[in-house]
Amino acid sequence: MYYSRRMSRSLHVRLDDSSAAALSVISNGGLSDSEAVRTALREAAARRRARSSIVAEVERLAADDADRAEMRAIREQMAELAPEATD
Repeated sequence: MYYSRRMSRSLHVRLDDSSAAALSVISNGGLSDSEAVRTALREAAARRRARSSIVAEVERLAADDADRAEMRAIREQMAELAPEATD
C-alpha cells in the first residue's frame, strides 16, 4: 500500500508597513495569518497564470497573418462607414 505524505513548508517573513496592512485586510474575514498568506499566494499565482495565458494569446494572434488581414479589412470597412470629420 502506498501512502502520500504532504510536507508543509515553513516560511518566515518580515512585513513592512504596507505588507502588514495588506495582511490585515486579507485576514479581516477571520483567517489566520497563515491562511491569509496561503490565500494571497494562490490568488497571485492565479492572476499570473491568467496574465501569461493572455500574453500567449496576444502573441499567437499577432503571428497569425490571416487574422491580421481580416482585422485590417474590418478596420477599412469601419473607416468607410464612419462619418466625415468636421472641424
